[in-house]
Amino acid sequence: MNIHPTAIVDPGAVLGKDVTIGPYVVVAPGVEIGDACTVGPHAVIHRYTSIGAGCRIHAGAILGDSPQDLSFAGDISYVRIGRNCVIREGVTINRGTKAGSATIVGDGCYLMANSHLGHNVKLGDNVIVANGALLGGYVAVGDRAFLSGHVLIHQFTRVGRLAMLSGGAGISKDVPPFCTVHGVMTNTIAGLNLVGLRRAGFSPDERQQVKHAFDLLYRSGLNVTQAVAALKKEFTAGPAAEWAPFIEASKRGICAFGGGRPADGDQS
Repeated sequence: MNIHPTAIVDPGAVLGKDVTIGPYVVVAPGVEIGDACTVGPHAVIHRYTSIGAGCRIHAGAILGDSPQDLSFAGDISYVRIGRNCVIREGVTINRGTKAGSATIVGDGCYLMANSHLGHNVKLGDNVIVANGALLGGYVAVGDRAFLSGHVLIHQFTRVGRLAMLSGGAGISKDVPPFCTVHGVMTNTIAGLNLVGLRRAGFSPDERQQVKHAFDLLYRSGLNVTQAVAALKKEFTAGPAAEWAPFIEASKRGICAFGGGRPADGDQS
């Protein structure tokens, strides 16, 4: 263990093996930091925060501070960060609002400089959140989604697995799995994240299934209720089977399609 002499680490904090704590870091009582983590200069880790093994916390990150929520009554709530995450300079992650609730970051996530996770946000595994992206309270993001720079996500909004939001995108409605979102239009789907699907190892048949489901939802002329019924009937297995339950669980509605060809650039 390597703790810089200027760091303030409460004796009640639990540090794993081979943890490195940099200059002027503050670690509060009850914090748990897993094996082989590094914490950069001036980072502050508040109580009720746990960090999995192999994480890298960069300079000035603030983890586990109180939620920015007027209804917060001072109850005990948590921030839980998975294994092998990278949290860059100036990232802020607030803990949950209600007693016993948590803001959760999955394994292998990469949070870039000055991004913010509000109270009760839930990130899946291997999510990338680029510089300056802001996620409001209770936002949920599926595995391997990519949120580009300065994305704005309204509270209670959901982003599906392997979705990709372009820089500056603002959304207040749910983004279905595998879709992309324009950076200059609010709540508008641009198409499918086909590059992401290929990189994730989706077979040509699986990508064709996703394209077909996209067309059924957005290009068939059916309303959302009709499209969901059609999706449930046609896709009982495979990646497209994720769409109907995702849409049925939506409380804010889903983003509309902005037109064009959702399958551009993929010939498989």
